[in-house]
Amino acid sequence: MRVGFIGLGSQGGPMARRIVAAGYPTTLWARRPASLEPFADTAASTADSPADLAAASDLVCVCVVGDADVREVVLGERGVLAGLAPGSILAIHATVHPATCRELADIAAAQQVSVIDAPVSGGGPAAEAGTLLVMVGGAIEAVERARPVFATYADPVVHLGEVGAGQTTKLLNNLLFTANLATSASTLALGSDLGISPDRLGEVISHGTANSFALGRLVAGDGTLTRLAAHAGDLLRKDVGLVADLATSAGITPGVVLGTADATLGMMGRSR
Repeated sequence: MRVGFIGLGSQGGPMARRIVAAGYPTTLWARRPASLEPFADTAASTADSPADLAAASDLVCVCVVGDADVREVVLGERGVLAGLAPGSILAIHATVHPATCRELADIAAAQQVSVIDAPVSGGGPAAEAGTLLVMVGGAIEAVERARPVFATYADPVVHLGEVGAGQTTKLLNNLLFTANLATSASTLALGSDLGISPDRLGEVISHGTANSFALGRLVAGDGTLTRLAAHAGDLLRKDVGLVADLATSAGITPGVVLGTADATLGMMGRSR
């Protein structure tokens, strides 16, 4: 399996490095030459365009930021689809709207290319350790062909259904995480007002039934949302907005979780 990888950021870079280390013939492309420099000491090749990368690949993994970035890289004049051969696979690791993945799948099907959506969770450290969570939507045959490559940087790899199912699942995960941030931050603040140190309260809850990943992120910082807002506030606003759009389009009332997630965004100064 020849692999192409686009999106060599803090998460994509370690993912690509593990693919290369596993012995897969790997081709890389990046908008900025500086993103390729860390791979100078590896066996990876580089391409002059996404199309050239795709022509040298059986599986292309795209790990850019948002919908517009994915469309540009995949559908541009020298985009990925301009180079993929029939029977190839395009994996979208970015967290985007499920409809974007379904649209790309329809376009790619005309040239007998399979699209699978495969958003990831865990960040750079998990990618380096090979323990990312990958949530996959798409045809079983394509998913199983790509699974050994995904397994170089992920455990588990969960197949959730047709194209778009992986994105929907990732967005729901991020929605709940965002909501949990508000309840965790407000609990630590309430404890402080009642005379309990946020550090000590966080230590106790981390060992109790109310523990959560969101609480852990706050305790690891300063006990407030300030640090997280600076690093992840805009991405969380994007993902909560995508879930809200999905629910509205389906005529579904999301319930308390969306309201609580909106409260978090408000506390971060990033209301959608």
